[in-house]
Amino acid sequence: MLLVAETTAFTCPSWPDYRLIFNQHFVLHSGSRGIGNLIGQTFIELARKDMQRHFINLPDRDLAVFLSGTPEMDEYRRDLFWAQRYAMKNRETMLDLYGSVLRQFWPQVQLAEPVLCHHNYVAEETHFGEEVLVTRKGAIRAGRGDLGVVPGSMGTRSYVVRGLGNPQSFESAAHGAGRKMSRGEAKRRFSVKDLEAQTKGVECRKDGGVLDEIPAAYKPIEQVMENQKDLVEIVAELRQVLCVKG
Repeated sequence: MLLVAETTAFTCPSWPDYRLIFNQHFVLHSGSRGIGNLIGQTFIELARKDMQRHFINLPDRDLAVFLSGTPEMDEYRRDLFWAQRYAMKNRETMLDLYGSVLRQFWPQVQLAEPVLCHHNYVAEETHFGEEVLVTRKGAIRAGRGDLGVVPGSMGTRSYVVRGLGNPQSFESAAHGAGRKMSRGEAKRRFSVKDLEAQTKGVECRKDGGVLDEIPAAYKPIEQVMENQKDLVEIVAELRQVLCVKG
């Protein structure tokens, strides 16, 4: 996840002495473009074989892990962190391209310092005096002073937040509203008319191809923010006007 605060300043031709100032926030969302999933699936299968090789019987094969200090663990961490750096470069490239397109129309546009925010990732950190690997699935880092992004759905608000460094959550917070039903269930339960009604006032796709992203398929973002006020404080509340789904 990457958020950019953009300030546009330009002179209106009809009134040369009148300067227009617009403050807009743009949220870009991109990951490792499939390679991260491929790496994960590859190493999951290797971990299952590794458990068998060490004669470790698990109650569920999905609990397979690599043993600390082994070559397999070192290789997994190497590829994992490469994929996360690759994901960050994707977002930085998207931002550069986005800025170049904006400047074609508004040469005076200024892009503020972006808020860079990983979610669904692994980090090497120290908590409660122990060096650990923290997996934040559907979560962001919320260390004291850390800026982050908590997006809503296609038709709801999003938030820029500042972490409070709560140790009980391993300095983490919810990444977003979170789904309350599967994509398949959303497609079965709702219609295109429902999507149109729930995204009224937002310029976005309103067809069956994005029905799985209908706002009602997600938890209320306001309640999510209320439930995690001991983890983050709200810096800015963003009202969505345009949503482009790739």
